[in-house]
Amino acid sequence: MAGLGLGGLGAAARRRSGPARNAAVERRNLITVCRFSVKTLIDRSCFETIDDSSPEFNNFAAILEQILSHRLKGHITWFGYESPRSFWDYIRVACRKVSHNCICSIENMENVSSSRAKGRAWIRVALMEKHLSEYISTALRDFKTTRRFYEDGAIVLGEEANMLAGMLLGLNAIDFSFCLKGEGLDGNFPAVIDYTPYLKFTQSSDSISSDEEELRTLGSSGSESSTPENIGPPFIMDENSWYNKCKRVEQKYRLALEQKGYLEELVRLRETQLAESVSQNKLVLQRIEDMDLAHKMEKEQLEYIIVELQDQLKSFQSLDQLSADVSFSQTSLDPGHSQDGKQDGINLLNEGKEDTPSLLGLCGSLTSVASYKSLTSLKSSEYLASPTTEMTSPGLTPS
Repeated sequence: MAGLGLGGLGAAARRRSGPARNAAVERRNLITVCRFSVKTLIDRSCFETIDDSSPEFNNFAAILEQILSHRLKGHITWFGYESPRSFWDYIRVACRKVSHNCICSIENMENVSSSRAKGRAWIRVALMEKHLSEYISTALRDFKTTRRFYEDGAIVLGEEANMLAGMLLGLNAIDFSFCLKGEGLDGNFPAVIDYTPYLKFTQSSDSISSDEEELRTLGSSGSESSTPENIGPPFIMDENSWYNKCKRVEQKYRLALEQKGYLEELVRLRETQLAESVSQNKLVLQRIEDMDLAHKMEKEQLEYIIVELQDQLKSFQSLDQLSADVSFSQTSLDPGHSQDGKQDGINLLNEGKEDTPSLLGLCGSLTSVASYKSLTSLKSSEYLASPTTEMTSPGLTPS
């Protein structure tokens, strides 16, 4: 019984691990085939222009479509049914943040109606703009949106997603030319991947020489009746094989040279942008320092003016009190000379209210509405006296 129980547990574990293994193998196969297709595209671009008639591009587009559609969630309708979705529904939401994106242009295309056809048109436009890697990187960074559109185990939610964005970066060195009205945009049929170009086995010279040595070893250790003629003719590389090998090396060299030129141009562009950013940062910092210095000087001047106003208003209050006392004493002593006393008090008050040189500019600026409001705010200070005190003082009121 114990043996049966352990056997049942092992079978259950194998059943659970089976789907996980299948999903991992599927992801790995798609990423590997995508890497091969990118390499074949780059090799083909060294000799001819890549367009819709290129089988390498058609295979790459089918592989990318399969990757972006891997474990894509369906759309839930009002009746609870799940309708299939296209990867374009995810791309148009997740790639809105890309600067100068082509999402709106593809949405407004007249000859492209289905969602699958719009996704295929987006692949072609992004390749011609050399922004496909940027689109994919931006979409993958929006993890919340990606999580909303894809199920667990999808390629775009796994570690393979970072490899995908890096692989597509090499396509920026290729000049693509597509027609957005061809049969390749037909969204009625799903894309099919052709695996035969990647299943061809080409034996290298090293492996051939090792096979020859192995055959010789087997021939020498065999029976006496075995002769070298039974082994077969030795391997001889003819001129065509050397020419093909040299041609492949030349293709790799041209490809490396083009990628080197592209990367150097990209580095120069980034260095120019960095220098412009540094200069703009310096200008902004200098402007901030100048504004801080001007604000400090203005604050000091306003504080000095406030102190002078407070001192002058205190002197006004003392002069008002003095003129009131003088007029009251003269009225009580000689009523006939009350008008003369009032006039003397007024003259004495006017003599004490001479403007200081530091306030001449301020008095002119107080004629505006803003200056009047600032003077009103000064009037409310606990150190300032109300102007009504000056107007209703006994020395200025008619008897």
